[in-house]
Amino acid sequence: MAGDLDLDLVEVASKANPPVCRIMDYGKWKYEQSQREKESRKKSTNVTVKEMKYRPKIGQGDFDTKTRKVEKFLGEGSKVKVTIMFRGREMQHPELGRRILDDIADVVDNIANVEFGPNLEGRNMVMVLGPDKKKIAALKKAQDAAAAEAALAEQDSDSTESSGSEEE
Repeated sequence: MAGDLDLDLVEVASKANPPVCRIMDYGKWKYEQSQREKESRKKSTNVTVKEMKYRPKIGQGDFDTKTRKVEKFLGEGSKVKVTIMFRGREMQHPELGRRILDDIADVVDNIANVEFGPNLEGRNMVMVLGPDKKKIAALKKAQDAAAAEAALAEQDSDSTESSGSEEE
């Protein structure tokens, strides 16, 4: 029967008594199976963990630059491990590192959540930040609205300028 229909006879369950077979286009079935697997891999999210290292005596400019980079990583959907590295006598003042981590958490609060807070591991103080998709979506929506409003205001100013020149 399978030969007459130009299809394949495929054994489905060999352990059954009698063995179960199915008439089907095996090449087409394998292709569709591979497409389903590819689609499921595409839908799965691959979360990467980026790391940013700070020092307790970091300057404001360096702090701002590194924190912008942390925001960029979070915006891309990566988790960020923030590490404060202590050297020598800096270990006796862990409150400096905690203050820096708290400042970072405050700055990225609009797009991230603290997954686990500042804790001391040897000579390093570590905090992990995870992106919050709801907060990021709300922020982008607000930015788009502000951009649209700015474009509208610019159009209005252009139209008033052109009408003002016609009066002269």
